[in-house]
Amino acid sequence: MGYWPTSLLPRLTNYANILQFGGEIVNFNRNGHTSTQMGSGHFAEEGFKKAAFFRNLNLVNSAGKVTPLPLSNLQTYVDHPKCYNIKVSSNKVYGTHFYFGGPGKNSNCP
Repeated sequence: MGYWPTSLLPRLTNYANILQFGGEIVNFNRNGHTSTQMGSGHFAEEGFKKAAFFRNLNLVNSAGKVTPLPLSNLQTYVDHPKCYNIKVSSNKVYGTHFYFGGPGKNSNCP
């Protein structure tokens, strides 16, 4: 997220083909899931003031023009949806945005 000068990422001198966001936890439990939280520890559907979020996702082209990231361009993947999840949306206040997170181990995520 943010501005990355060419000196740090010379392979991105002209443009990027893809942008990825991710959440990651470490699970050393071989027979079950860790209680490590992601984000604020709340599921995405709990929304504002509970779940972690990114808002006003924008793209900047080579001319410096800022445009909102179309909601249709977002793809999600969650490998343990009973432990963590994501919800994407768009509105006039937050633009294209997503809520994410979860508590880790819970009654539905043993």
